[in-house]
Amino acid sequence: MTIVENANTPCRGRGRPQVRTDEETQALIVQAAREEFESSGYAGASMCGVAQRAGVSTKTLYRLVPTKDALFERVIADRIGRFILEIDERTLSNLSLEQALERILVAFGCLTLESKTIGILRLVLSECERFPEIGRAFYEAAVKRSGDAMALWLEEQCHRGLLDLDDPQLAAAMLRGMMIMEPQRAVMMGQREPPEVAEIEQRAKLCARLFLGGCKRAPA
Repeated sequence: MTIVENANTPCRGRGRPQVRTDEETQALIVQAAREEFESSGYAGASMCGVAQRAGVSTKTLYRLVPTKDALFERVIADRIGRFILEIDERTLSNLSLEQALERILVAFGCLTLESKTIGILRLVLSECERFPEIGRAFYEAAVKRSGDAMALWLEEQCHRGLLDLDDPQLAAAMLRGMMIMEPQRAVMMGQREPPEVAEIEQRAKLCARLFLGGCKRAPA
């Protein structure tokens, strides 16, 4: 959806203009877009409002990110990108199977149980019926991408002979649900505050132990 409102209106930032690379400017824009969506919702957010928050002109904003739905996708992709980096194979390669799984679950828990992520999820659930594009963007860039990354790691462990899974994709979905479903729902319904990192780490340890060892008692 292309936004044309105020396209030629200068939205000046505070202070003197700074010389930045496009990459640095895009980072400012993504941060400003997240704040704009949080405060105004998707329907109420405007390109000019994002430009003002970022301290850039609307001309620069439209050149780098031409539509509001593209801005929303960038906000989601930025958060998921950090998770993907944390579970990169080079990061996990020196860890044991249990340690690597715990690290993946901690990274996933910190991402999905953070108040900013829950705010984005609330926005999607409240406005995706009017704006299906944000539902698609969130599913593809957040739900599917994080799930695919975890399933790929599980599949690799199967190839290495460390795990035996019929369907790594389904196993990854179950693992994600076990890790975050209950606390995320409680936070979204206002029944508790987002968990601290120590609680996420403890839950990750328990989930990893249950997943790797199972609950069935071994024969005597």
